[in-house]
Amino acid sequence: MATARGGWGVGVMCWMMVVQMWAIVEGFYLPGSYLHPYQDGNELGVKVNSITSIETELPYSYYSLPFCRPKDGIKKVAENIGELLMGDEIENSPYKFRMREDKMNVKLCVTEPLTEKDVKHFSQRIDDFYQVNLMLDNLPVTRYTKQRDSPVPLRWTGSPIGFKLDGSKEHYIYNHLSFKVLIHPYEGETSMVAMLSTGDGLDAMPSGKEKNLTGTNMVVGFEVVPCSVVRDVKAADKVEDYGTLEAVTCSPDGAHQTIKVGEQLVFSYDVVFENSTIRWPSRWDSYLKMEGTRVHWFSILNSLMVITFLAGIVFVIFLRTVRRDLTKYEELDKESQSQMTEELSGWKLVVGDVFRAPESPQLLCITVGDGVQILAMAVVTIFCAALGFMSPASRGMLLTGMVLLYFFLGSVAGYVASRLWCTIRGNASGWKAISLKTACFFPGIVFIILCVLNSILWSVGSTGAIPASLFFVLLLLWFTISVPLTLFGGYLGAKAEPITFPVRTNQIPREIPPQRYPSWLLVLGAGTLPFGTLFIELFFIMSSIWMGRVYYVFGFLFIVLVLLVIVCAEVAVVLTYMHLCVEDHRWWWKSFFASGSVAFYVFLYSINYLVFDLHSLSGPVSAALYVGYSLLMVTAIMFATGTVGFLVSFYFVHYLFSSVKID
Repeated sequence: MATARGGWGVGVMCWMMVVQMWAIVEGFYLPGSYLHPYQDGNELGVKVNSITSIETELPYSYYSLPFCRPKDGIKKVAENIGELLMGDEIENSPYKFRMREDKMNVKLCVTEPLTEKDVKHFSQRIDDFYQVNLMLDNLPVTRYTKQRDSPVPLRWTGSPIGFKLDGSKEHYIYNHLSFKVLIHPYEGETSMVAMLSTGDGLDAMPSGKEKNLTGTNMVVGFEVVPCSVVRDVKAADKVEDYGTLEAVTCSPDGAHQTIKVGEQLVFSYDVVFENSTIRWPSRWDSYLKMEGTRVHWFSILNSLMVITFLAGIVFVIFLRTVRRDLTKYEELDKESQSQMTEELSGWKLVVGDVFRAPESPQLLCITVGDGVQILAMAVVTIFCAALGFMSPASRGMLLTGMVLLYFFLGSVAGYVASRLWCTIRGNASGWKAISLKTACFFPGIVFIILCVLNSILWSVGSTGAIPASLFFVLLLLWFTISVPLTLFGGYLGAKAEPITFPVRTNQIPREIPPQRYPSWLLVLGAGTLPFGTLFIELFFIMSSIWMGRVYYVFGFLFIVLVLLVIVCAEVAVVLTYMHLCVEDHRWWWKSFFASGSVAFYVFLYSINYLVFDLHSLSGPVSAALYVGYSLLMVTAIMFATGTVGFLVSFYFVHYLFSSVKID
């Protein structure tokens, strides 16, 4: 059953990739939504997402505030795993647009008198700079503000709920929204099949419709200008919903709608359709545009310099030191070798102890297995994202892909953990326990952290809390896909030929001489070099996660990931050789933490980012969420980078001592 499920999952992933490649070949570019032409007068569905703020990082439902509600009731849009994990809650909205029909001063609704609780919630959300996130045809609404020192306006995603004037205790609400919908005529830009990633899965646009699309238009932009205006409640009550209200002037110097207990709010909107030169395949360009390309190239250049430096050291170790010593040692006969052994020093003295089983061998096998799974998931995910398969326009697709890939790569983790365990132990006994622990160790850590954070989010009523239904789905995927595949991989690893050590291990361990410097200090310091290859890219990733910015330079990220793996491998080899040279044969865990210690510096950087870049983050709940997710991130980084260092060091040590001809 496990293999059948695994084969089905791989087949689905391959089919999705084929669909995407076909779309690219046909000239269709857009990762985010399938093309939807509208006839004049067709209704355009405006949706609302959770209200969000970079001040608290706690999303809330749009209808948690007393906004206008749809007449036919609130309906949730089907969401994928990634959207639910990100705290999205997409629902229908009361706003009604029709293609190419401009409307002004449309009455949305008149609210009931505000209660003290309503005023408190509105005031808190305005003080925390919460944004309303509207969507039209899968495009988030944007607004523009003027800059003091530049004629180029600043572009923001979302619309603020309200504002508070300097020196005033009054809170004002933006109760009138002026929308501008940018449209472009249909030009035959469809492909036979395209991705629909708005939560509805895959969809195909029938080619038979193309002949009826002449004269239709497509949505290529969605902009808003929020206004706070005072309207006569009695006059508004006499107008039916979606009727026309008295015209008002939206001016910063005019009267603004205050939020007070007992006050009734009149919500209204304008909508104007404007032809645009933006073609439909390019409508996401403004959202995905990222500044600072030179900085990314600087990061890559910096990493290449570090790699070159370490490669030179490794080159010296292999070709000058190791090869020279081996050549001298092998040119002697056995009698001379035995006499020379008394005069040998360094790594040549630990021949009988270098493959002695490490402390906590089970834990080492488990962490290496989980590290391989995490690393493989990261490589495949970032590579697919670099090809455009997991664009941020495909809402939640990146997280969904990561979760599913991790579960289906359980067979790789089980194989590596089981094979390493059989190599250390010398036989296949106990592989089932190792495989099962590998399947549960890292996911168990994630589950515990998420449960703690979820209880915090539930206590404050945030939509960022993972629904109980999603918890059940994740547990189901874990125990029906990941665990069986990990056990299957463990079975293959146990059946595979174990790696044989090139030298025999002495029964009595060799005493390690006193060290001039603590080995943990070298291990901890080794992490600075891998951290130097990723800290610039880490800033952009952190800004994307916590500052609401879009990250789309996955090509740069993939290059940085490759460079990080190379640096981790080189650092681990150099440090392992240094420990062997001082007759310290306990290299197993030290090689793991030599490269895995980069996670320590990532955690320090995350604390620095919290203090200096997220200094406006308010409240202990937001800080607890930040620290919790940061711990989750650095744990995954430690497992992945530590695994790289250990596996390369294992190969290095095995190759080094297999070259020593000794009885």
